[in-house]
Amino acid sequence: MTSEPRAVYGGVDTHRDIHVAAALDHTGRLLGTETFPATPAGYRQLHRWLARHGTLAGVGVEGTGSYGLGLARHLADAGVEVVEVNRPNRQTRRRRGKNDTIDAEAAARSALSGDATAVPKSHAGSVESIRVLRIAFRSSRNTRTKVINQLHALVISAPGTLRSDLEELSNEMLVQRCSRFRPGDLTDPVEATKAALRTLARHHQMLTDDIETLRTQLEQLTRSTNPSLCAALGVGSDVASILLITAGDNPERLHSDAAFAALCGVSPIEASSGRVVRHRLNRGGDRQANHALWRIAMVRWSCDPRTKAYIARRRAEGRTNAEILRALKRHIAREIYRLLTNPQPVTSTDDLRPRRLATGTSLRALAQQLGTQPARISELELGTRRPAELEANYRAWLDTHAA
Repeated sequence: MTSEPRAVYGGVDTHRDIHVAAALDHTGRLLGTETFPATPAGYRQLHRWLARHGTLAGVGVEGTGSYGLGLARHLADAGVEVVEVNRPNRQTRRRRGKNDTIDAEAAARSALSGDATAVPKSHAGSVESIRVLRIAFRSSRNTRTKVINQLHALVISAPGTLRSDLEELSNEMLVQRCSRFRPGDLTDPVEATKAALRTLARHHQMLTDDIETLRTQLEQLTRSTNPSLCAALGVGSDVASILLITAGDNPERLHSDAAFAALCGVSPIEASSGRVVRHRLNRGGDRQANHALWRIAMVRWSCDPRTKAYIARRRAEGRTNAEILRALKRHIAREIYRLLTNPQPVTSTDDLRPRRLATGTSLRALAQQLGTQPARISELELGTRRPAELEANYRAWLDTHAA
């Protein structure tokens, strides 16, 4: 008789310089632990070491988005099933202590027991490009806010004449005025204040240029990555980039819309006990994604007829605004999940403006005929916002006047 090779489960505690691996058999018996360098050569050594113990059924890796990213990529490229493992809970750490070997073994046991099921993000496509650009975008935006606050603080404490000249200016005018200062002798507090204001104003201008460049790059990337998501009502490039980053380059790793809702923190959590049957608000998940769903809900709350009808129906049932909003975010999460995992082709709006100009109709005149604002028509022609009802009315108008 020939014996089948035993199934082996691995666990890895990742660090900047080293990775500590543990191997278990299918019964949970510890087969060994080993330390490897966190380098491409070390990844290959770790993979070979795990494979020597038997057929590699799966590997639990901590920190697949940071120190464990390189190893997770290497194992996934080699056809190994990789699952993301959270750090051991506090009870386990109090009972068993904490070191790298214990953490690696705990990661292996999570993979063996099925407690760890999350497939890590691949970080290998255009969504990864969106993620890194968004880091720079948010950093520049937050820094610009700090700079303008510092400008106002300096104006408040500036000598009398200088303060009276600057304190009533808007942010834009303040930056322009201060950027043109030519300070003289810095031993004079007035001239030193001018020098500080000029430095901060020019820093603000530089950050503004960077922000506009990054915003354009992000908008182009999000629209090319998932045009159907960007075409959804209430989804701009900023919201779309957040949701794409949450799902990752491999959104198929999200096995259901309920899993995506839980990831975004909009899934109700059961909190029943005895005769009490209830659900509570989910305060976990990705809070950036949760905020993105809130922004979509707010847009639809104010301008979408279907959403308004839904709100009216739920209010008639006795629901509060907070309860309606939570339910609405859950519905939106289901829609976004479909757009992320099964994007549909989107018709271009590049033809709208040339066809309108061919009829000789101005933007304002068309907006009056369609009962909307010129800005909404312009956004539709540019493709930045595409309300389905307005687009249908616009195309019907074009078909009528073209004929």
